[in-house]
Amino acid sequence: MNEFVVEAEYEGERLDKVLPQVIDGYSRSYLTSLLKDGEVLLNGVRVRPSAKVKEGDHVFFSIPEKIVPDILPEDIPLDILYEDSDVLVVNKPKGMVVHPAPGHYTGTLVNAVLYHCGDSLSGINGVLRPGIVHRIDRDTTGSVIVCKNDAAHRSIAQQLKDHTIVRRYLAICRGILKDDDCTIDEPLARDPKDRKKMAVVPGGKRAVTHVHVLTRFRDATYIECRLETGRTHQIRVHLAHLGHPLLGDTVYGGAKNNPGHLQGQCLHAYILGFVHPTTGEYIETKAPIPAYFQHLLDTLPEA
Repeated sequence: MNEFVVEAEYEGERLDKVLPQVIDGYSRSYLTSLLKDGEVLLNGVRVRPSAKVKEGDHVFFSIPEKIVPDILPEDIPLDILYEDSDVLVVNKPKGMVVHPAPGHYTGTLVNAVLYHCGDSLSGINGVLRPGIVHRIDRDTTGSVIVCKNDAAHRSIAQQLKDHTIVRRYLAICRGILKDDDCTIDEPLARDPKDRKKMAVVPGGKRAVTHVHVLTRFRDATYIECRLETGRTHQIRVHLAHLGHPLLGDTVYGGAKNNPGHLQGQCLHAYILGFVHPTTGEYIETKAPIPAYFQHLLDTLPEA
């Protein structure tokens, strides 16, 4: 079993609330189920999830090895923006998960790419994420780059690390942005109150988003966002932090932030630019604006 010692900051808290703050990568509900199954012990004894902890308590836990199912190729149509022997750039539709995860082992971009590319994919990220260097959220549309070999993967990953890949997103946010251009430079980390979400947190990883206003409507603003860094949910959290959450983003904008019953946030990865890993040529792709997004632009009340 693994072990950690309870620190002073958790004194008096419930064990089931402490676990997801200390053990990364697992939800509170999953860790609570382990607690109930006897996989988590407080000072060597099985206790209820509601048990209160004290500084210096010893928590023993065992995470069962995950059984990963075979990830199978699926004949899912792909909207290909660019392809050669090294890389593939795909226009991902709304609602598609990029790579398999619990609850989503079929119908993902990886399943589709496996069918399209066969064995020609980088294996650096293992069977769940072959060829995948970066990802966008399930309900974000637009460009995703896939690498077909390890050399291409290393090159694109380094460009991401160096912040030299051009990533421009189109978005529609709630309310009126006053400045035509602004830069949001706020650190991001897991939300201490909800580990499934990200938040602006002092001491978090630096995150920089450059925002340019394209059109102001009566109650919304059409914007272009250029990523300098690429943190999880970066644009969504930064705009929500400003008080202008993306339309349709009920995670960071509240349950009522959903005009026209949108399926998730109004966010589109429009331009993706990178240096080709073999030729050194600059490649730039543009993903056409999806129908739902254009419909919203056409029907929002003018200012």
